[in-house]
Amino acid sequence: MKLTTMTQVTLDGVMQGNGAASDDRRNGFERGGWARGKGDDETRAFITQTYQRAEAFLFGRRTYELFAGSWGSIDRMRAHPIGVALNEAPKYVASTTLTAPRWEDTTVLRGDLAAAISELKAKPGDELQVHGSGALIRWLLENDLVDEMTLIVIPVILGQGARLFPQTGPDLALDLVESRVDSKGVTIQVHRPAGCPRYATA
Repeated sequence: MKLTTMTQVTLDGVMQGNGAASDDRRNGFERGGWARGKGDDETRAFITQTYQRAEAFLFGRRTYELFAGSWGSIDRMRAHPIGVALNEAPKYVASTTLTAPRWEDTTVLRGDLAAAISELKAKPGDELQVHGSGALIRWLLENDLVDEMTLIVIPVILGQGARLFPQTGPDLALDLVESRVDSKGVTIQVHRPAGCPRYATA
């Protein structure tokens, strides 16, 4: 399986609290819900189709619990095509503290996480998808486990909130595979990691 990620981010790189205002209020964050209603029908269709081609899903604990309490629990969300895709596919959670997952067909990955994910990637299938899960995505990138990354960039600057990429961290070159801008100014960018960036020499 190819490990892919899909993340909604602002122009200043924030990924926190994109859905409901109450989703994620850590560290005094007050500007939740910035992605709701953004994007046109084509963008919404792209997001739905992405979920539908997943062979399995991989989550960090926080995102898993948010999804389990919404896509996994609320009838109208379970009936949505994204909910159907999530509920029908196997789900894996990278967590050292989750002991009793409440969403059916969930496996908690413990121990050597890199080895466990490499084993999943070696299985036949299309995509092992990661949605949300910022800390997990950063760890996957650091460990060279991401094959493709989709960024859905919402044209807003928040000025606060947790960012997908930290202020200091490892560097990574990306090859742009696909890019489109919808009628509401939302940009979809699909990238593949391409080793280390090149820098100017003295």
